[in-house]
Amino acid sequence: MKPDAIRIATIVGTVRPGSYTSKALALVIDELHKKPGVEVKSLDPATMDLPFPGQAKGAAGADELRTAVAGATGIVLATPEYHGSFSAVTKLVIENLGFPSVLAGKPVALLGVAGGQIGAIKSLEQLRGVCSHVGALVLPMSVSVANVRASFDAQGRCLDDKVEARIRGVATVLLDYIHDHVCPKLTLERMVRGEAA
Repeated sequence: MKPDAIRIATIVGTVRPGSYTSKALALVIDELHKKPGVEVKSLDPATMDLPFPGQAKGAAGADELRTAVAGATGIVLATPEYHGSFSAVTKLVIENLGFPSVLAGKPVALLGVAGGQIGAIKSLEQLRGVCSHVGALVLPMSVSVANVRASFDAQGRCLDDKVEARIRGVATVLLDYIHDHVCPKLTLERMVRGEAA
């Protein structure tokens, strides 16, 4: 890991194999990989042991999750919309980020997908509220993908150029915020401490 790298953690809010959420998030990850000086850590709850609230602490998956998010410069949270809200998996991830949450003070970009015509608007509104409550800096321009089953083929290719551009824009919005607001702050802190000229 390079000391000056921008570290982005991406989190998929579903454990369903071959999910449309994963397909959409893969476009964001691909866009992030195109940017110089950016390192991406993809976090998949399906591969982690995440305890439910009230269960014993110390699960390795929860520790891995908290460490990755704590060390990230910014976060991308992707969720499907289930029954008018974000997924239970997304909520479980947030619960395992501790309180005070390691999301606090982190810029967070949101991506939601839904099978219906209005997209993931409801889930993104609710997720924005929860993330803000734990102290995250939720960025504007959250992306909602409607009719997601018609937007991707079985191999994960997006079938609509405009939809793909909007999804890839999640990466751009997050990196623009980091370059404009986070990087200057870190540089100033180093200068004050005599760590950089």
